This record gives sequence, C-alpha cells and structure tokens, in this order.
Amino acid sequence: MPPVLIVVVVALVALGVGWYVQQRAPDAPTTPATHTTPDQIDRADFVSPETPWIVLVFTSATCETCAKVWTSTQLVESTEVAIQNVEVTADKALHDRYKITAVPSVVIADAQGVARASFLGPPSSADLWAKLAEVREG
Repeated sequence: MPPVLIVVVVALVALGVGWYVQQRAPDAPTTPATHTTPDQIDRADFVSPETPWIVLVFTSATCETCAKVWTSTQLVESTEVAIQNVEVTADKALHDRYKITAVPSVVIADAQGVARASFLGPPSSADLWAKLAEVREG
C-alpha cells in the first residue's frame, strides 16, 4: 500500500472517531441568557423608606462572595444611605418580586425607588463608593 493511501486511511479513521465521540458528548447545561437588576423598587419593601438613598445587596447564605460584598457595603451606611441585605432564603418573596436571578447583585436606589446604579457580581469597595458618590451628585 502506498504511503499516501495509508495517510488518507488514517485521517479518515481519525475523523470518523472524532465525529462519533462528539455525537456522544452530553449537551452543555442551560443557563439564563442574561441576568438583570430592577430599574424601580418600592421603598416600602425595604428598611428606612424615608432615607434618601438605599443600597440593596441581594445575596445567598451559601455564597462566600456575597458575604464579602455585604461586609464591604456596610461601610457606606450613613444617615443619608440605608443598606439592606436581602438574603434569598429569608427574603425569597423579594428576590422573586424583583426577578433576581444572580447573586450578589447590588442596587443603589434614590428616594423615589429609582435604581440609579447596579452591579451584577461583586463590586469592589472603591467602585461602590465611587458609583454612590456619582449618583448622589447627579
């Protein structure tokens, strides 16, 4: 058998085996296409509805990153800024109402409940401080 024919046969067998293995692979798990944060909240659902600003941290008790985000968020609390940890098992109704599908999610809302900024995933303390300062000025 000529060497070129051997190479062609080996290549065809390799392609066939590759196709067969690929057909047997399980489908990738499905995940939501996008995650969102609310554009508007009802301030009566949360602590200190009279405070000009509120920072909501949507978390899960099983999320280590959420605990770190909550700890850093507590630093922005003041007489002008209320903060609240909205943990999924304790506040499932709020997670459902505001369609929270990913934690941690952080929402900064004004006195009318309009979300002026939000973060999907953990913001750095510097980013959180900067965004809060920006929306309070603007």
